[in-house]
Amino acid sequence: MSDHPNLHVVDLPLSRHKLSVLRDERTRHREFRQAMHELALILVAEATRRMPTSTVKVHTPLAETEVEEISGPICLVPVLRAGLGMLEGALALLPEATVGFMGLFRDERTAEPVEYYVNLPRNLKDYFVVVLDPMLATGGSLSATLAKLKEEGAVWISCVHAVAAVPGIERVTREHPDVSFYTAAVDPGLDERAFIVPGLGDAGDRLYGTL
Repeated sequence: MSDHPNLHVVDLPLSRHKLSVLRDERTRHREFRQAMHELALILVAEATRRMPTSTVKVHTPLAETEVEEISGPICLVPVLRAGLGMLEGALALLPEATVGFMGLFRDERTAEPVEYYVNLPRNLKDYFVVVLDPMLATGGSLSATLAKLKEEGAVWISCVHAVAAVPGIERVTREHPDVSFYTAAVDPGLDERAFIVPGLGDAGDRLYGTL
């Protein structure tokens, strides 16, 4: 979306295919988890594209050469509980990453986020932080998460989503213009319950079979 330069839509044949599995109501929770895991691999790879790197020297079996490595520690922050569905995929790419956790639930009457659990590393300012949250709907929970991360010192933050709705995009890009967002799809709106339409349903319930 040209109005939101920090929003990056990862529109690749493979990401579209994985998203088609996630959207299909016939997909069982085992296959849903697998597709979310695989989509996370694609999205997190894109989210690391703009991380700063530094040049170091290594020895190959034949000679010394210069290589590039990410220039700081990474902290993955899944937003509970649906963000856990992306965590293993992210760790497959970034096995040395630290993992923090943000627990929020949405008040069904007000659609506003309620924080119930936070566990983040010390010195968060030293980390490249990647937030994992499959559904960006109203933007309330994500905006609260980002505010908390910044309160704890985070400076460099990217967010990864399977699907993002326009109302949520409008809110988080307005409230957090210094954050980058990566999604496999942008959906137009929300229903009366603040669920993304067409979306893919309740990601947490579909991941863990609690429908």
